Amino acid sequence: MTEEQRFEEMLNNEASLTDKQKKILLAATEIFAEKGFAATSTNEIAKKAGVAEGTIFRHYKTKKELLLSIVTPMMLKMIGPIILKDFNKVLNKDFDHFEDFLRAMIANRKEFLEKNLKVVKIFLQEVPFHDELKDQFIEHVGKQVYERFVQIVTHYQKKGQLADMPPTTVIRLTASTILGYFATKYIIATDQTWDDEKEIDGMIQFLLKGLSRQ
Repeated sequence: MTEEQRFEEMLNNEASLTDKQKKILLAATEIFAEKGFAATSTNEIAKKAGVAEGTIFRHYKTKKELLLSIVTPMMLKMIGPIILKDFNKVLNKDFDHFEDFLRAMIANRKEFLEKNLKVVKIFLQEVPFHDELKDQFIEHVGKQVYERFVQIVTHYQKKGQLADMPPTTVIRLTASTILGYFATKYIIATDQTWDDEKEIDGMIQFLLKGLSRQ
């Protein structure tokens, strides 16, 4: 099943949405992911959805309200649980070494990104510019993942594999490195040929050297 088919299937299970709303949501998600929020017009969304532009504005006063009132809550409601369920496959497994945990986590997130690239791209592209998106994502997903990460970092610190620094610092440095890799690969430099194995090995060694107990 393709990403579009999975997303459409989830929408079809939402009884509160009309057929036109589902079409608008599908169209908005696809164009926002492809062009970004700022470069997308409501006219483009209406044409792709096969509805009149006025249909969008009867429900949502502005394009941003469309993003915040439909696209984001629906993605958080539907994609959020998938993120947590899928991520917990790694977070709830006990790895002997922090390196093994890193490799499993990166592989897990890479697979998830490639299966849900369009909806994830909207978050990666728009979160820096819309505090509302960031707040909703933290509320629905971030808090649960963050608390588990603190426990994991503390676990490896007790085993002597990580430096004695605040777990929040370890998480921030690790997350920024991995997210930087994913953002570059899937958004910024999509036209480049990537040697994933080499890139991931280099990233892991960089993190291990910087975070290990000296």
